Amino acid sequence: MSLIKAREKKSIELNSGINLEILNAIQALDKFECTCDFGDIIDIKFQNLSRSQTDKIYALAKSLKPWRKGPFKLGEIFIDTEWQSFIKFNLLAPHMDLDGKLVADVGCNNGYYMFRMLNHHPKKIIGFDPSIHTALQFYFINRFARTNIVYEMLGVEHLPLYEHKFDVIFCLGVIYHRSDPFKMLKELKSALNTGGEVFLDTIYIDMNGEFALSPKNTYSKIPNIYFIPTISALQNWCERAKFKDFEILATKPTDFEEQRKTEWIDGQSLENFLDPNDSSKTIEGYPAPKRVYIKIKI
Repeated sequence: MSLIKAREKKSIELNSGINLEILNAIQALDKFECTCDFGDIIDIKFQNLSRSQTDKIYALAKSLKPWRKGPFKLGEIFIDTEWQSFIKFNLLAPHMDLDGKLVADVGCNNGYYMFRMLNHHPKKIIGFDPSIHTALQFYFINRFARTNIVYEMLGVEHLPLYEHKFDVIFCLGVIYHRSDPFKMLKELKSALNTGGEVFLDTIYIDMNGEFALSPKNTYSKIPNIYFIPTISALQNWCERAKFKDFEILATKPTDFEEQRKTEWIDGQSLENFLDPNDSSKTIEGYPAPKRVYIKIKI
């Protein structure tokens, strides 16, 4: 599908039904006087916010559940998201050099990581995610933050056709959702400027050897997970996609500090995804989630 057709399709979906109602409600919000702190909590501080305005913002935030990535604070409203996303960002931050660079966040969700990147002074940030739900969350937060971040409701498959190439691409928690990880890596590579780099993380299998787990139906109750590699297999994937300088930045088990159920999500979270009698295994009997964070270059 071409970029034009993909954009047209998403525009039609966004401007129909409940999506349009929410979008109109976001656009109808008052223009508030506020300041923004893009720290671990994306903190929007309002001036002279009335109780009725606070209630309206709260109701709209609740209508946008589930909130996966964050957290966010809008005045006295704390959106306690499922993921404490600052844990991942703070692992990566010491390895970032975004100053003056054109940056993409592929699979950007609601934009939490992009808001955090602003403190690193990139030239421009463009997020890619085909989810209308997370796009609406981004528009909601950015209504107050008023940043110049661009949100494209496009997927990684559209990168080779996109009008810009990038100096740095973040692709966090995406590759195991793709049925062809080699193709995805090549799409990322095609979107880089000379000397560009990719920050990537994935769930991995903590074993020796060059192989990947392919779950039969679900992994941690997630149906759209296709391949979970060992680190050696991941390195092979990257090298076969013609990346170089495979650098492991960190490895970390996913724990209850980082991912847990809150009032701001619907359904279950990590505690429901693991074997209740053995937390080293998923409910299906696979090894429990661990993540590896890497940086690769062209």
